[in-house]
Amino acid sequence: MNFEAFLNSISKIEHVPLPGQDSQFKMSPPYRMDLIAQQKEAMKHSKKAGVMALFYPDMSYETKLILILRKTYKGVHSAQVGFPGGKYEIEDNSLQITALRETNEEVGVPINDMKVLKAMTEVYIPPSNFTVYPFLGIATKTPNFLKQDDEVEDLIEVAIKDLVDDQFATSQLIMTSLQKEVEVPAFQLNGHLVWGATAMMLSEIKDLLKTVL
Repeated sequence: MNFEAFLNSISKIEHVPLPGQDSQFKMSPPYRMDLIAQQKEAMKHSKKAGVMALFYPDMSYETKLILILRKTYKGVHSAQVGFPGGKYEIEDNSLQITALRETNEEVGVPINDMKVLKAMTEVYIPPSNFTVYPFLGIATKTPNFLKQDDEVEDLIEVAIKDLVDDQFATSQLIMTSLQKEVEVPAFQLNGHLVWGATAMMLSEIKDLLKTVL
């Protein structure tokens, strides 16, 4: 999709209601509600993070979304696909600032080159006890991406036409943090499997975009 057409369509999004949890649950792992029930008390004191769903024009002026492949490490999100973003720091003042700062740090887009259009619905992540606050934003010029090598393995530039295309929604058996193999809903994007909290947030973004594009 041409980025100018995308900008014209996305201008209407500010006043469009969020699809919310109904949309997120389409891509929710089947064991999620059991985990949340187990961590009802922990949720009250969850850590907070801000992430950015950043849309931008590529060199051909086609609309893309940037995702990241995280490094392999000893943690629950090792080698998973996610949005650029990270943990709220007290000096951030707001979770939107967290999302902007972390996006700048992880993929190199200057904060002043990004504009936040809408706050999306937060998602609680039981394995790490984080509540993640996603923001939908744009960069109006092609970014000169620079990945943070100690945290980011690779950058994944997803065409918006693939994101909103239902044929890229799938399911697959994965090994969860509970060390059980479970079939989960997922997106297959650019050869990468996107599942869990990231897929839930993507599902809401996808449904929101479909109302205006």
